[in-house]
Amino acid sequence: RRSGQYTMNHEDSKKTPDGAPFDRSGSQDSLDELSMDDYWKELENIHETRGNNHEEQEALVVKEPDEGELEEEWLKEAGLSNLFESTDDSLESMVFLSTLTRTQKAAVEKRVETVTQTMRKKNKQYQIPDVRDIFRLQCDSKGKVGDGSEPSTVRTYENKNETQDEAKGNARQLPLLLGTDEQMSPLEDSRLSETAINLEISFSEQAANLKDSSVGKMCKGGGDDTLLPNFRLPKDKTGTTKIGDLAPQDMKKVYSLALIELTALYDILGTEFKQQKAAKIKTKDSGLFGVPLSVLLEQDQKKVPGTKTPLIFQKLISQIEESTLETEGLLRIPGVAARVKSLCQELEAKFYEGTFNWENVKQHDAASLLKLFIRELPQPLLTVEYLKAFQDVQNLPTKKQQLQALNLLVLLLPEANRDTLKVLLEFLQRVIEHRDKNKMTLKNVAMVMAPNLFTFRGFGSKTIEQSEFVMAAGTANVMRFMIQYQKLLWTIPKFIVDQVRKQNTESQKKEKKDKAMKKLLKKMAYDREKHEKQDKTPNDADVPQGVIRVQAPHLSKVSMAIQLTEELKAGDIVARFLSQKSGNVQTLKKEEVFLYEIGGNIGERCLDDDTYMNDLYQLNPNAEWVIKSKNS
Repeated sequence: RRSGQYTMNHEDSKKTPDGAPFDRSGSQDSLDELSMDDYWKELENIHETRGNNHEEQEALVVKEPDEGELEEEWLKEAGLSNLFESTDDSLESMVFLSTLTRTQKAAVEKRVETVTQTMRKKNKQYQIPDVRDIFRLQCDSKGKVGDGSEPSTVRTYENKNETQDEAKGNARQLPLLLGTDEQMSPLEDSRLSETAINLEISFSEQAANLKDSSVGKMCKGGGDDTLLPNFRLPKDKTGTTKIGDLAPQDMKKVYSLALIELTALYDILGTEFKQQKAAKIKTKDSGLFGVPLSVLLEQDQKKVPGTKTPLIFQKLISQIEESTLETEGLLRIPGVAARVKSLCQELEAKFYEGTFNWENVKQHDAASLLKLFIRELPQPLLTVEYLKAFQDVQNLPTKKQQLQALNLLVLLLPEANRDTLKVLLEFLQRVIEHRDKNKMTLKNVAMVMAPNLFTFRGFGSKTIEQSEFVMAAGTANVMRFMIQYQKLLWTIPKFIVDQVRKQNTESQKKEKKDKAMKKLLKKMAYDREKHEKQDKTPNDADVPQGVIRVQAPHLSKVSMAIQLTEELKAGDIVARFLSQKSGNVQTLKKEEVFLYEIGGNIGERCLDDDTYMNDLYQLNPNAEWVIKSKNS
C-alpha cells in the first residue's frame, strides 16, 4: 500500500499536538464512515484503471532529507539563503526581515537556528555566525531595545552544546530581540464577526493572540454542506487584491512572505510543516497523459499563445458540459474502463492533429478521462512540495484557520498548477449548482475528487485502517473547503500586500542612498541639482493636491485630471473614460479594462472597481494611474 506514485509520509497525521488548547474540527466530526462510500468506490475505480494499464510510469518517490537540509531549502525558497554571507544580497535580506511580523520572525529564526547548528557540526573548523547575531543587525539599525539597553538575548553561544530547552527559551524571548509589532488583542478580534476573514493582520499573529482565548474555539467541525460557515471578506477601501493583479516582481515577494507566514501559522498551531522533495524521475516530453504541466503548456502555447491551462484539460471540461451538467451521478459514475483506455490512446495519437472524433465520447467517459488526466500528472497538481501541507490543513483547530492556511498554500503553488486548479474548482462548482438534478452535492463531489488529487498508486487496498480513514475523510474535507471557498482562496491578504509595499519603500530608500553616494563621488553636483529640479516640477506644476492624472493609451490620446472625493471609486474613473467614445473605445467593453496603480510603493496592481481612490492615493501618493486591459 505504501509504494505509491505519490509516496508521502502520513505518520505525522496520526499525532496530535501535546496540550493543544483547541477543540478539534476532526474529520470524524464531519464525515462518518457511511458517507465515505463514494470515496472508497472512487479508489476502487482508480485501482481498476491502473490495473488495466500495463504502461506503468516510474513511481515518484519522496526523498528523506538530511539533517538541516529541509531548513536550508526553506530559507532558499523564502529568499533568505544569503543570510550567512557578507554581501549586498544579505543586506537585501535584512531589509526583507525588517518588514516581518513577530511570529514570522520567530519562524525564520527557528530555521536559521537549525541550519546554524548543522553548519557547526559539519564545519567545526569554521566560525559560523550565530542566529542572534544575524537578527541583531536589525535591532542595532533600529536603535536600543526597551529602555535603551542592549537586549539580553543578543549574545554569542558560550556553550556550543546548548540544549533544546535553552533554544526554546531563546525563542520565547524573541519579541525582546526583535521589538514588538502593533498587534490585535483577542477582544478586538472577537468584535469582528466569526465568519469575517481579517486580511489586515497576519494570520499567525491572530492565531497567537487567540490561542488561549475562548474565541479560538469558534467554527468547529460539521459535515453537511449547510454547516460550512458563510465566510466573507470585509470590504477594504484600498481594494481587494486577487492573484494575477500584481506584477511578477511583487508576486515573488508575495511567495516568500506566504511561505514564511504559513510556516509561522503552523508553528503557532503546533502542526509540523515540512516541504517534501521528490527524487528526479524520467517523464514524457510530449503527449497528453502523464506529461508535466510545464511541458504541456509549452507545446500548447505554440498552438494557442497565452493559454494558461492545458488544451486537453479545457476540452475535456467543455465536452462534459456540452451534454448537460444535470446527468445523475456525474463524476461519480465511472466510464467503461476498456473504452476509457482506448479513448486515451486515440487522443494521444489524434488530439493535436485535430482528427479526434469527440462525438463518440460519452459524458461519463469524458469525466473519467478528466480525472485520469489529473492523477496521471507526473507530480501532483498540488505539488510534491506542498501536498502533505494541504493534507495537514485538516489538523488545524478551527475552520477559519484551515481556510487561512489554504489561502497561503494556493499562493505558494506554481502558476501553471494554480491556474489549472482554479479552472477545475470553477467547473466542480458548476456541477454542484445542478445538484437537484445530478444528485452531486458539495460533499459528493469532494468525496469523488479527493482521491484523484491526494492519493497515490496502490493506496486503494480493501483493508482499511483507522488512520487511513482519518486521512481519507480529512482530504475530502480539504477538498470541500477548496470548492466552497475558492473565491476567497485566490485573494492576496492585505497584510502581505502591505509588507510588499514596505519592502519596496525600504529598497527605494537604499537605492536613493546608493545613487546619492555615487553622485557625490563623481562630483556631479550641478547635474544632480538640475535633475532634482526636473523631478519636482511636474508634480508641483501639473497636478494640484487632491487631483490625480489618469492615462488611458487605448482609449484617449490625452490624460485626464481627476479630482478625488471620498466616494470616488476606480470603476467610476474607468466608466468616465469609456463614456467619451473616442478612438477605438467601441471595441473595448467595461469588463475588459481596468485602472492600474503603477509605481510608488508597488510594482503594478490591477484595481477592483470598488477601490476608493482617495484612500488608495493616501496609501501610495507617488503612483501613476493607467487604464488598460489585463492582456496588454
